[in-house]
Amino acid sequence: MSKLCILNVVGLTPKLAAHAPRMLELGTPQAWRSPLPAVTCTSQATMLTGLSPREHGIVGNGWYFRETGEIRFWQQSNRLIQGSKFYDGVQTAKLFWWFNQGAPVQWFVTPKPHYGCDGSKAFSILDETECDLTTQLGDFPFHGFWGPKAGLPSSDWIARAAALVLRQNQPHLTMVYLPHLDYDYQRMPNHDPARVAEVDRCAGLVIDAAREIGAQTIVVSEYGLVSVDQPVLINRALRTANLLVVRDGPYGESLMPMDSRAFAVVDHQLAHIYVADPNDIPHVKRLIESLPGVDAVVEPGEVELDHARSGELIALATPNAWFAYYYWLDDDRAPDFARTVDIHRKPGYDPCELFMTSPLRAAWRLAQKKLGFRYRMDVIPLDPTLVKGSHGLRPAPESGPVIIAPNAPRDMRDFKTYVAKRLGR
Repeated sequence: MSKLCILNVVGLTPKLAAHAPRMLELGTPQAWRSPLPAVTCTSQATMLTGLSPREHGIVGNGWYFRETGEIRFWQQSNRLIQGSKFYDGVQTAKLFWWFNQGAPVQWFVTPKPHYGCDGSKAFSILDETECDLTTQLGDFPFHGFWGPKAGLPSSDWIARAAALVLRQNQPHLTMVYLPHLDYDYQRMPNHDPARVAEVDRCAGLVIDAAREIGAQTIVVSEYGLVSVDQPVLINRALRTANLLVVRDGPYGESLMPMDSRAFAVVDHQLAHIYVADPNDIPHVKRLIESLPGVDAVVEPGEVELDHARSGELIALATPNAWFAYYYWLDDDRAPDFARTVDIHRKPGYDPCELFMTSPLRAAWRLAQKKLGFRYRMDVIPLDPTLVKGSHGLRPAPESGPVIIAPNAPRDMRDFKTYVAKRLGR
């Protein structure tokens, strides 16, 4: 069996690849077609299985779990993906790709904090690589992986970890995830080529290690980011129309999905609209279609999202817009988690977590932590106009996802078959 290394450089596009000389050594960048939504979990599931979201069931980075009445994002279980994956039966190292827990792979590493009974959190990773990565590289820079300080250190650490795993374990298949371009390209309206040069240097570390063990490296990305200037607050519109229900309490207002007639689970430029009573669907559709920044409201089957986990309707943003999850009408009643980095409790994706209200406030909260006091790291602004980049739709090919590989497929659904051929299976 041949050896293969798949390098997932999030946010890389055919246009941006011109600034990545190490990755250009591997071939000519080609645009390829993503599923909808073009987001991490859905795109990865399509690459892994060769299936559309209506078949593999990963309809976004999160969705409404009807059985429990919960909206849950960024779940790690491999069992959520319906369908076989291209690494089944292959000696694989899976580094920071999603759906790591329970995956049938030989080695993996994934972010996994520890949670205390008092609500405290200790950042950590699950390292099942047999390489003792934190001893060799130091602690994983969790604050560089997501949040206001997200940046190069996390991708650099992952690249160096991948190089160690490649050289020590020599897997038949290695999967590496480098998130660096995802950060400033959501913070800034322009795509600075310097960020591409930085992630290209990280990619070079992986490429060199793969070459040493005789592995061919190919590069993929899940989506391309586009400039946006218009947040769309669907849930506020649904609440104003008396369709969305909240519960007020000592920690602010909580969304009550099981009591609501309609609510949205937003994910960048696509939103699932869950409607309890089918008779309300026409009214909800008209309401959301009337919102500035909404391009279309369609039935799930029109965009290959007709799966039990999907909403009754799918909203698509205009190219310059994105969907914010806010459901409160007064910022004084926002839930306490809204001003924190809390990817699991928020009922929608929140790119405002990449910004900070005040470094001084953050320093004070850290001092409280070190002194042993209870504290809340409430430093995230409630201003969706800060966000300048998003994704989830299918932009022009030069601004969408890219693949750099010999005889590359043109659609993510063909990637599973392509990987099998490269491995010689």
